[in-house]
Amino acid sequence: MDKQQAVRLKGILTVPADRLEAVRAALPEHIRLSRAEPGCIFFDVVEVADNDGIFNVSEGFVDQAAFDAHQRRTRASDWWRVTDGIPRTYTITKGRA
Repeated sequence: MDKQQAVRLKGILTVPADRLEAVRAALPEHIRLSRAEPGCIFFDVVEVADNDGIFNVSEGFVDQAAFDAHQRRTRASDWWRVTDGIPRTYTITKGRA
């Protein structure tokens, strides 16, 4: 893997209380599918223990093509339907995932 080509996404997902149960239920399958994707280096979504509804998100992919494929897959997934419209604050960087 060329670390200079790696793509990393880091940030938070802010889930409203009325959607929290559905997000928690859908999350394990989303993580499993994402980690199984070709080019996934790491994929973590962790709920902040003392702050219901805030999830730290950290993703790494070997290159832009792998990241783009992940984005396409998620947009056609149950996860996308469950989280549609939920605020996301992400930063995407290249190199050194």
